Amino acid sequence: MRLKEIGEFGLIKRFQKKIKTDSSVVAGSGDDCAVLKLDKNKYQLFTTDMIVEGVDFRKNDNLELVGRKALAISISDIAACAGLPRHAVVSLGLHKNMQVDQIDLLARGLCDLAKKFKINIVGGDISAADKLIINVSMLGEVEKNKLCLRRGAKVGDIIMVTGEFGGSIKGKHLKFTPRLKEARFLADNFKINAMIDVSDGLIQDLGHILEQSAVGAVLYESLIPLSAAAEGVTDALCSGEEFELLFTASRDWVNKIIKSSKYHFKVIGEIMPEAFGLRLIDLNNKYSKLKPQGYRHF
Repeated sequence: MRLKEIGEFGLIKRFQKKIKTDSSVVAGSGDDCAVLKLDKNKYQLFTTDMIVEGVDFRKNDNLELVGRKALAISISDIAACAGLPRHAVVSLGLHKNMQVDQIDLLARGLCDLAKKFKINIVGGDISAADKLIINVSMLGEVEKNKLCLRRGAKVGDIIMVTGEFGGSIKGKHLKFTPRLKEARFLADNFKINAMIDVSDGLIQDLGHILEQSAVGAVLYESLIPLSAAAEGVTDALCSGEEFELLFTASRDWVNKIIKSSKYHFKVIGEIMPEAFGLRLIDLNNKYSKLKPQGYRHF
């Protein structure tokens, strides 16, 4: 069997069957962050992300923005768990013919964003590579009563998002701001049942919540917030790389969230029983089944 036949998520599930953890692990593989025991009040969050030239950015992209993206992705993972990022290590695969001033630009993007979010970059590694590779591993913290995971969505929950979707490849994927403030605002003031950041496509990442929560969902085409760069609703549902938050909460909490004026959160659908599957109500009020599709590496 080839990797392209089993696919990215099939490979992840294959690894998960082999991984054994002890009682120090609250939540392991399968969420935006691993959740580890820390002290009586907080959990430690642990995440890692790799970006690769030709896959996650182009060779001629501004390397300051590439460095920024490398760190921002991990911050977005911490935000999806409603935590705060604290420390990071950065590993680089570099081609021997790269100009040093280009590497300086890369470092500037990393360091400037780290300063903005008060993250300590405490080390890393460098290796030779045929193309530019950046891997960030990040530690964060979250109060036990504020932790959000992908599991926990309940039938009747309303599905909400931050921001707009579609066309991220035209520039947003290098310039997005991780929704850390929004996540903390939600966790500080409301009861959020499940949350994820949208990196691989809105319906694909919603699918992770549905699978882990054993529920279905309905989305309303008329409510999907399209970015100015989106090429229609399919692009908004599937393209990914927006790094917006998608979350669910009970209807009672949603009314309070909507009335809050600090951030503009948008309703896009509702959690349904598992047997309902995932469906879209289009502009003609007709149902269609959706497959959790989006970006996959293989």
